[in-house]
Amino acid sequence: MSAVQLPVPAVSVKPVRLGAPGRGEDLLVRVSAPAAGQDLPVIVFSHGFGSSLDGYGPLADYWAAHGFVVVQPTHLDSRTRALPAEDPRTPDIWRLRVEDLRHVIDQLDTVEAALPGLNGRVDHSRIAVAGHSWGAQSASMLLGARIVEADGSVGEDLSDARVSAGVLFAITGIGGAALSPFAAEHFPFMSPDFAGLKAPTLIVAGDQDDSMLSVRGPDWFTDAYRLSPGEKSLLTLFGAEHSLGGISGYEAKETTDESPERVALQQRLTTAYLRSALIPGDDSWSGVEDSPLGRVESHE
Repeated sequence: MSAVQLPVPAVSVKPVRLGAPGRGEDLLVRVSAPAAGQDLPVIVFSHGFGSSLDGYGPLADYWAAHGFVVVQPTHLDSRTRALPAEDPRTPDIWRLRVEDLRHVIDQLDTVEAALPGLNGRVDHSRIAVAGHSWGAQSASMLLGARIVEADGSVGEDLSDARVSAGVLFAITGIGGAALSPFAAEHFPFMSPDFAGLKAPTLIVAGDQDDSMLSVRGPDWFTDAYRLSPGEKSLLTLFGAEHSLGGISGYEAKETTDESPERVALQQRLTTAYLRSALIPGDDSWSGVEDSPLGRVESHE
């Protein structure tokens, strides 16, 4: 197992404006990075419903302090945008979310230049995507997942060959009969097909995540692991609900299962996974073991 990566001071800047043709407005992102280090890999993070570039500090700050450039866009569903339901973009927000992530990758030069001292230190060939809840579905589309259309056909392939790996926190499962009537009515895009999800991916699920969006139990959030054919791993967190102990913020009011210990476990394990996925020769993930807080399983 590789030597433990000691944290370094991290810096961030916000908002950085990126051009986003067809979106109706610029894309605002937060950029965080370690103050030292070269050949830094990139994580593009997609927030859950209603959040923004200001969320998920427990993940973004930790990753940045441990050697990653973290870019967090604010999607149009953010509470900070207050987009009205009648806005013509509303039905396509799921697709615009995916395009937001692609805009970040397209404009990594702008991202790099926005943070003083970062120029020349970013490895544009080592990119991962990550996300929580709806953000996990958005991120999964760049990894090869697709949407099942109303007629049952599998939708457009939105994967991005520039993305090497992903971490999907509390990603929603398949649609159809698994959806609750509420979800089927309001979120018709919540019907993923994971057959094309072949990029190396870590799925993180809580064994107490019982969602109003599905008629199934917490196992719904493991569908991406069970149904994808690629190299994948599953971290099951014992006692965790949808916020997985509080990854969405240091003092997030919506956290119903606050657990600093559970968050710390995710910080350590996701960092080990991403280092092994993005840094040649790093074997941090090979030394990961189960703990009283969670179980790890893998399939290649």
